[in-house]
Amino acid sequence: MKESIFVTGIGTGVGKTICAAVLTQYWKADYWKPVQSGDLSASDSMTVSHLLNGDVLIHPERYRLTFPASPHKSALRDGVSIQLTDFKLPITANHLVVEGAGGLLVPLNDEDSILDLIMSLDIPVALVVRDYLGCINHSLLSIEVLRNRHIPLKYLIFNGAIDIDSERVIRRSLTKDTKVLHMPELEVVTAIHIKNIADQIIF
Repeated sequence: MKESIFVTGIGTGVGKTICAAVLTQYWKADYWKPVQSGDLSASDSMTVSHLLNGDVLIHPERYRLTFPASPHKSALRDGVSIQLTDFKLPITANHLVVEGAGGLLVPLNDEDSILDLIMSLDIPVALVVRDYLGCINHSLLSIEVLRNRHIPLKYLIFNGAIDIDSERVIRRSLTKDTKVLHMPELEVVTAIHIKNIADQIIF
């Protein structure tokens, strides 16, 4: 059965793109980044393509914004109005990995957030967690808002080393339907590393 998943995180800089690349490699999936905000010369789509040696179908971003900030701010600076109705899942017979921008409540405009985009696309979530002071609170808040919006949390990914007590508390908030995956800590990330991690995944 072909799978579509929306990769989001408990915050910015938790490793969504690396985790998205691993999942894309694992499923031999297509990849789509709906909104790229800044870093257009080194975008997340380009990173995923590089980490998969170009052996991936990258669907073009719906919005390519020039300023490295929240999409609502970057769009305003670019004179662009982001609307939820502008987003449609790419047509594909393959698995599809979709990567968000920042965390769940990052605004796309003055009314809508990444969370609203996920609801509009109607696909389940893979939530990326990284260990830092405050990660428990950010994780539990993210899990709670997904539950309140009735969005399936299909995967929770611990990216890098995680404190055992933090993991225990976070796991307690999950339902039995959520699968947990551990990604190893990577100081250097190459295509070989991505493939090796993907080859070891067992769901």
